Amino acid sequence: MISIKAVLLDAERQQHQNEKLRLCMGKLRDIFYDAEDVIDDFKCEALRKQDGINHPDIKNLKVRVLGSCCLSFSFSLKMSHKIKDINGRLGELATEWKSFDLRQYSDNRHVFPRETISFVHSSDVIGRDEDKENIISMLMKPSEDQNVPVIPIVGLGGLGKTTLAQLAFNDDRVTSLFPLKIWICVSEEFDHSRLLKLIIQSVNKGERCDGSTLDALQARLRSLLNDKKFLLVLDDAWNENKAKWVELRNLLRSIDGLRQSKIIVTTRSLKVASIMSSIRPYELKGLPLEDCLTLFTKWAFNDGDERHYPNLIRIGEEIVKKCKGVPLAVRTLGSLLFQKTDESDWIYIRESEIWRLEQHENDILPVMKLSYNHLPSHLQRCLAFLSLYKKDEIYYSDRVICLWMANGLLEHPKQNQEWEDVGKRYLNELLSRCLIQMEQDFWLYFTFKMHDLVHDLALDVSQKECKTVNSETETVDENVRHLLFCDEKLVGVPRVLEEMKNVRTVIIQDASKETKTTHESLINLCLSNFKYLRALELRNSPLMALPNSIGTLKHL
Repeated sequence: MISIKAVLLDAERQQHQNEKLRLCMGKLRDIFYDAEDVIDDFKCEALRKQDGINHPDIKNLKVRVLGSCCLSFSFSLKMSHKIKDINGRLGELATEWKSFDLRQYSDNRHVFPRETISFVHSSDVIGRDEDKENIISMLMKPSEDQNVPVIPIVGLGGLGKTTLAQLAFNDDRVTSLFPLKIWICVSEEFDHSRLLKLIIQSVNKGERCDGSTLDALQARLRSLLNDKKFLLVLDDAWNENKAKWVELRNLLRSIDGLRQSKIIVTTRSLKVASIMSSIRPYELKGLPLEDCLTLFTKWAFNDGDERHYPNLIRIGEEIVKKCKGVPLAVRTLGSLLFQKTDESDWIYIRESEIWRLEQHENDILPVMKLSYNHLPSHLQRCLAFLSLYKKDEIYYSDRVICLWMANGLLEHPKQNQEWEDVGKRYLNELLSRCLIQMEQDFWLYFTFKMHDLVHDLALDVSQKECKTVNSETETVDENVRHLLFCDEKLVGVPRVLEEMKNVRTVIIQDASKETKTTHESLINLCLSNFKYLRALELRNSPLMALPNSIGTLKHL
């Protein structure tokens, strides 16, 4: 376990390019799920022996001395077989694990470096004229205090933050206002030496600074920028370490005449924006449907060809609606259909989930996945769990936190904290990274929504663990642990579920009086098959009562 954990972060990174490693990761996950179930079995049995089966508050008691319990022979025998099986599987996997070239990394999430350029052709950009004018207006406004004048542009991956910065950067008014313009792609590595070298090389083309100390770099930068009015764009900033930004700010403050200059920062994180600037960030919104359709047509057809295919344009309108205003998603789907005039190809894209479509490195899902890769492990699991809701559904923070708690997804609370406080901290993290959007705050709880593309991302990363079941579901992986039933047409229990044993979460929704027998059947399935069920949520269920035997689900 220790040797596997040491290289787990590298395995997570490499699994997308290595099918054998990806399958190995799936086996590992299943082994630890089963190990967790065994440990919980012991905890429950210990409680039964120490405090009696009918103790009124058995779920809140702590296991004290497991060794002092006299466990029954049949229970011990059953558990010993399970432990032997898990140890055997772990041993086999450890041998396979060693065949991969995996290295140790610290558990700091990072995004692989990307390069962006300062130029964009304005004719390639649709629907951002008003945003461009707003940013230029902010650039032309005089600075009011001694702080570094920073304008943050914040939004979801693929919305066009870099494109908006490029539009402003290349505008003639901005060029005349700032004689010196510098474009730096920050990406994840917020390293002062690297950033200063890039700025120096941008200002004084081709100058080499290799081997220079930070002090020497600062002195050189000061000599190049003193009394010069410049625009600096820091594109794609991720690092949330305030101390690093304060150091860079202090380096820049040493330059005379800085108040006349401006800095634009693009980021997916509201936290990064608040660290880097005291002004309210410019939160980029999605494009209107009409602009999205224009952009889609531009990528799906050669100029003017769309007039010959009115039937495809009608299907295209439905395809564009799936993108929910995100230009990169529109471009991705338009590119997939370029030079395809067969109606069946268009219908296939319209009917398919975006996350199931083949995509290249700079297409929407890989770009969205950068946000997921940057999350710490505990937040990755919690985000994946949100795929157990339908698209466009309103999430209630208290219910989501309860489901996370039931499935052991939260870190142990610190002193003077409740479990709910940990859950709220997780949700605030997801809010600050623009992965969920606040709807209404009711003080004790709040409601939020998830953009359809983030939902697609959650579906993609959770497909081996979470599954939505309806009347059309034909297959479900036997190791899926979390199920959502949402279909009023669902009659009885789908046969594909009858062989499943490892389910931990069942959510049943879209109830109607006609589905009462289906609900009863699903409850009976939980009682007979899902012995490790941790969470059962019945949304607007027509059932008036649950069977007494629900008490046999000791992990619930």
